[in-house]
Amino acid sequence: MLFESNLKSLKKVYQGKVRDIYEVDDQHWLIVTSDRLSAFDVVLPDPIPKKGMVLTTVSNFWFDRFSNKVENHLSDIKLEDVIHDDQELEILKYRSVIVRKLKALPFEAIVRGYVIGSGWKEYQNTGSICEVALPPNLKQAQQLDAPIFTPSTKAAVGDHDENVSFEKIIDLVGKEIAEQVRDLSIGIYKEAAEYALQHGIIIADTKFEFGLDEKNQIVLIDEALTPDSSRFWPQDTYVVGESPKSYDKQYVRDYLETLEWNKQAPGPNIPQEIINNTSAKYLEACERLTGIKL
Repeated sequence: MLFESNLKSLKKVYQGKVRDIYEVDDQHWLIVTSDRLSAFDVVLPDPIPKKGMVLTTVSNFWFDRFSNKVENHLSDIKLEDVIHDDQELEILKYRSVIVRKLKALPFEAIVRGYVIGSGWKEYQNTGSICEVALPPNLKQAQQLDAPIFTPSTKAAVGDHDENVSFEKIIDLVGKEIAEQVRDLSIGIYKEAAEYALQHGIIIADTKFEFGLDEKNQIVLIDEALTPDSSRFWPQDTYVVGESPKSYDKQYVRDYLETLEWNKQAPGPNIPQEIINNTSAKYLEACERLTGIKL
């Protein structure tokens, strides 16, 4: 397990909710995906075994699969070319990538194919999600006629992301980039959801992040279609009108909802049974989607 990396050979420049970022040179970063788990935008004190390996493996699978649709941030530099300490290499194996430095766009590109989570709560109150009007009388976890794009602005660690309208994204980055990101996000989600369904997994929704390269071309960054950035449901137990079982951290969120916790840091400790079950869910999702057993 890895809660936090502390490499001696490189300078750590940023620590996010899950990832530690190190400077390789003026054009590249090393991203280490830890086993930290965040829920309700709070990093919990207990790591989930092999979670970082799952996120890296699943992301790399999708980056490769969609490389004909959109460039991604992965570089050609090998870990062994940068890290020469055997102990550090062992820690980083299966959970690290060396990526190009890019200018991140200031929002998260969220695609929803089903009505669930904060979207379900918003729909119950307003009949819409992020100002996208939806048909009346939808049930919890019901599939939408077509996926919708519901972006959010990115919060600092410890703060909550804020759902915003598509018009707000146009104000932030301009119409052309906003429309390209929306269309790319929906296109990738549709294709991934179709693939996942053939492997027994429903991708209910997902979150992408994009950046711009030196030519102002859109590049897929961060992670892609993982159990952290998506809601994964087992197809064989899915029932409309109920909160589905999941392969993602919804299982932990559901436990946290039973506690008297104000969803502010510090987060509560998680029972060992829930840690073990969550790890097993992540590993199963990885194997189903990628064929790789970690």
